[in-house]
Amino acid sequence: MQQKVIAVTGASGALGKVVVETALARGARVAAIDFAAMQGPPVRERLDLGGVDLTDATQAKRAIDSVVSHFGKLDALINIAGGFAFETVAEGDPKTWQRMYALNVTTALNASRAAIPHLLGSSAARIVNIGAFGALLAGAGMGAYAASKSGVHRLTEALAAEHKGKITVNAVLPSIIDTAANRESMPKSDFSKWVTPQELADVILFLASDAASAVTGALIPVTGRV
Repeated sequence: MQQKVIAVTGASGALGKVVVETALARGARVAAIDFAAMQGPPVRERLDLGGVDLTDATQAKRAIDSVVSHFGKLDALINIAGGFAFETVAEGDPKTWQRMYALNVTTALNASRAAIPHLLGSSAARIVNIGAFGALLAGAGMGAYAASKSGVHRLTEALAAEHKGKITVNAVLPSIIDTAANRESMPKSDFSKWVTPQELADVILFLASDAASAVTGALIPVTGRV
């Protein structure tokens, strides 16, 4: 990862923070992008871009262009920005489906479209998306979320096919991630079975590294011990 420039969306979340910190520790230069205000440490290797609404294509392009302006290039985009909702189809709000699509698919689409022209200038260009193992077979209450993450899977495959030989595009499919929010919402669960943010970050950064040059179009389950 030495001197690679990596843009991470959803950088202030539980997973995003770990990915940013791990990438920096491995020698990368990182742009941390989020809708929330960013207050990271002022270091030369890190650029914080807060207040970015990636559902807006114009804001996404402005953010990615700022990364390239600051670091001079872009080698990898890691699309972590997203959201979750649990509600049944019959009793839920149809607007939830639109919101899940916007948060999970549109953010990745806009960031990827903004990044591709810059990534084509890298000899080791990478896009890594966050799908969901639960999108392979939607359970009760998971319809809107699973449908949107299935869209991320198809976006990953399409981008990989369209840019084969130029940009590798892959997705990780986590099960339940061991975060404070998930522990609070499922207090009776066996947390030891969940995948940790660090375990997931290790796979994500492998896919962003030179070692994964032959991997593209892959949907990789990272399910911990579930």
